[in-house]
Amino acid sequence: MTIHIVLVHPKIPNNTGSIIRLCANTGAQLHLVEPLGFDLEDKKLRRAGLDYHEYARMKVHKTWEDAKLALQAADCRRMVALTTKLSQPFYDYDFMASRQADSPVAEHFALVFGSETAGLPEDIRQDIGADNWLRLPMLPESRSLNLANSVSICLYEVWRQQGFFGDEGQSTGYDNLVPFSPK
Repeated sequence: MTIHIVLVHPKIPNNTGSIIRLCANTGAQLHLVEPLGFDLEDKKLRRAGLDYHEYARMKVHKTWEDAKLALQAADCRRMVALTTKLSQPFYDYDFMASRQADSPVAEHFALVFGSETAGLPEDIRQDIGADNWLRLPMLPESRSLNLANSVSICLYEVWRQQGFFGDEGQSTGYDNLVPFSPK
């Protein structure tokens, strides 16, 4: 089971750096869809991610279509779009609904987020389908949450629903971390 985090056109390096660190610590696969609002060697991105970059599984895609093909190749069968536009509450969505009856783990799926300034483009929302548009609860006069915070909230809730698959009950620091190497 893999949770895929997809950031479409992220703009702020600090947010992406924090999300890299989050993905390294949870085993989530991170996908970045260009154009990015920063260089991957940006010092703000590297500072926010501390020294977790080598432990994160991250792919950069030229287009949404390229990202979608990579998700399909990774056996990712469901995608949800995080958006404030005409969406259902995040906490009403059952992330375990598609699991096999004899398995405690759901299939691989993706949480798709738009940029900090523009949100998720309409064509990508339409491609994912309105039944899979989710929003985090917030006060009506609020516009949006910070991207890194939103990814953290969503990733941990999905991982919680899946029984924190892969967690062994204790953090061992750097002793057991193995740098990621793509196959």
